[in-house]
Amino acid sequence: MDFYHRQPQRKEQPDGRDCQFCAAVDPNFAKRSPIDRWVHGTLEDSATSHLSENGHVFHLMFEITTKSRQGSGQSAELAKSA
Repeated sequence: MDFYHRQPQRKEQPDGRDCQFCAAVDPNFAKRSPIDRWVHGTLEDSATSHLSENGHVFHLMFEITTKSRQGSGQSAELAKSA
């Protein structure tokens, strides 16, 4: 057996689907390469489930943008009530 070359495990094969979160938020989602759009076949669409590093980073950027927009709306409401 060749110990130098690692054999890919079955779960490492790119068997994915499009990330529904990124598809809903990213206007350029259709222009991404398929490997950057795909997530593992699990039900959870998270940054860590992306198959590529680019997809992971894009997902994180859109999560941060979405949360900052939600946070700015909440802080404005709190300021009005105070």
